[in-house]
Amino acid sequence: MDKEKNLLSKKIAGIRGWIQAGATLLTNIHIPNLFKATIYQGNAKTVCVPGLNCYSCPAATGACPIGAFQAVVGSSSFKFSYYITGFFILLGVTLGRFICGFLCPFGWFQDLLHKIPGKKISTARLKPLRYLKYIILIIFVILLPMFVTNSIGMGDPFFCKYICPQGVLEGAIPLSLGNAAIRSALGTLFSFKCVILIAVVVLSVIFYRPFCKWICPLGAIYSLFNKVSFLSIKVENSKCIGCGQCSTACKMDVDVCKTPDHPECIRCGACIKACPKDAIHYEFMGNHSS
Repeated sequence: MDKEKNLLSKKIAGIRGWIQAGATLLTNIHIPNLFKATIYQGNAKTVCVPGLNCYSCPAATGACPIGAFQAVVGSSSFKFSYYITGFFILLGVTLGRFICGFLCPFGWFQDLLHKIPGKKISTARLKPLRYLKYIILIIFVILLPMFVTNSIGMGDPFFCKYICPQGVLEGAIPLSLGNAAIRSALGTLFSFKCVILIAVVVLSVIFYRPFCKWICPLGAIYSLFNKVSFLSIKVENSKCIGCGQCSTACKMDVDVCKTPDHPECIRCGACIKACPKDAIHYEFMGNHSS
């Protein structure tokens, strides 16, 4: 049974790039809209997609969960977002940060950028920065939209408006390219957001997934469920020889043998592919002990 799990796990890890590409396409299925500079506004837009994907992208299939959450928090009649909170809990408990590793378009974008040849720097010494995403979640996604409101009690989607580079990449740029009115309306905020996007692009070439590690509030939410999610990484102690190749292969700076369910693990499967003894595999609804 374990041999079958190991084989299946290696296959899944091996085709991760294709799964990411497929997930990005399904998340942005309305491709013709990119050339028309119009945003799809059908019924599917009321449903959240799992990863970080801008609502304003012309091709977007559904709503970004972070954007949707802020829209509810910032509304004048805010009480509690049962749907979006339930959405986070359902996906978090089921998959954890597997979503970051396999289903998030912006995660795939960073993966592709990191493949560009050049000097690569480990983020192992920058671990304290990983806590920044939790601060961003609390302040920019929850508190500011809730308490900084206008005269009718509406709050801005602060993270989407002032930080998120995905909004510029998927929304503002394609819309402005195809619409002169939108182009003429672009101002200082667009320039500021472009600087953030450029910084993320440059850093993604040098570091592995800097946005996921340090900034993304969606990753922060899913990370809270990694230790209890049905899908986990299982290390078989009876097979492990303590070579450490799994932790060396991990670009999320996780000690795989000690904490295979670490909040930073995106279930990418690099450790599974690196293990010389096939001691690591994906486990669904199994226990979380190593």
